[in-house]
Amino acid sequence: MTRRAINFVTHRYENARNLMLRKIGQPYDAFPSAIRMLLAPKMAQPTQSKQWLTNQDGVDKIYQGEAAIPQPGEKEVLVKIHTVSLNYRDTEVCDGGYNHHKSIGGENKALVPGSDMCGTVVKAGPGASLKEGQRVLSIFLQTHQTGQVQESDMASGMGLPLEGVLQEYRVFPDTALVTVPDYLSNEEAATLPIAGTTAFMAMNWMQPMGKPISNPETTVLFQMQGTGGVSISGLQIAKACGLKAIVTSSSDEKLEKARELGADYTINYKKFPKWSEKAMEFTKGKGVDIILECGGAQTVRQSFDSIAFGGLISSIGYLSGKQDTESDALNINVLALRRNVTLKGHINGPKDRFEEMLQLYAQKEIHPVVDKVFSFDETKDAMQYLAKGGHFGKVVIKIA
Repeated sequence: MTRRAINFVTHRYENARNLMLRKIGQPYDAFPSAIRMLLAPKMAQPTQSKQWLTNQDGVDKIYQGEAAIPQPGEKEVLVKIHTVSLNYRDTEVCDGGYNHHKSIGGENKALVPGSDMCGTVVKAGPGASLKEGQRVLSIFLQTHQTGQVQESDMASGMGLPLEGVLQEYRVFPDTALVTVPDYLSNEEAATLPIAGTTAFMAMNWMQPMGKPISNPETTVLFQMQGTGGVSISGLQIAKACGLKAIVTSSSDEKLEKARELGADYTINYKKFPKWSEKAMEFTKGKGVDIILECGGAQTVRQSFDSIAFGGLISSIGYLSGKQDTESDALNINVLALRRNVTLKGHINGPKDRFEEMLQLYAQKEIHPVVDKVFSFDETKDAMQYLAKGGHFGKVVIKIA
């Protein structure tokens, strides 16, 4: 339906409504709320959904399109998407570089990118557990409900291989969504599916459900290199749970912001290339209990050099690249054995741990850090801004 047709239908509806009210002789406000809802002006429902598409040939080549709004089937819901937060993964998908998961492959066909959204259920299919009007968040791997991720779950990844969320409307299985704590804004909530959940799992995957680490003797080291989304989420979670935190960055400005969020120690790794020595100094030679390792080849050796005996290195990224140079070569066996270290890769987390994290956020009233909000039409600018790595926290796109 064209915009002109929608305006015509709306105008005719309002004229008929006003005529009926005059004949009844009662003002609109005199009716009970249920009747007022029936009498309220109604807009014709849209039939098309705007979306961004990528052929996985470059961020600068993403483009807008439209598609018919789908209808929910059994145990599905139609969601009107309000906000989307971007991850480094989204730029990789658009550039065609997200190829390190063997179970994700196939041709570079047109795809709606994006995995993290906050929206409202506008229509529920038969048997759906969610109701119209509920605010919801997407789950990155839609079939990953509990326990360790399985290779088969990778086929349910939002924004590759499945259609993503950079669009106005999308149908989801009701099991692939979680409800949003009331205190969070749409912009704040959209930051949590990947960044928040990954940070939470990086610290708590070995903890029993419902018992996140809260030992004040625990020190966590965050490597803020590039995106910063997971690191900032982790910093906020750590401080809310009473843990000590060390933050590294190449920017004094970012480190100052980290201190404002409660970071106990900060290290500028440009000024102190051997930042592992500083970490050992801060911990009086003990080392760091948990490291969120997002640098990859060029940082992991120093992570081993600064980890405590029996510590955990959570691998969550590779911002220094995927290829080792000769100088990056490691004897992982020796490095892990000498201090009884666990090195664990994290691909987000399951639905039940996501919900556990949201309970913690609500209990502590943690407000995620939103660096900048772009409009839907500015999505390409938002992607390029993210790729440059100058942000602190999360980059969000307002859809509607």
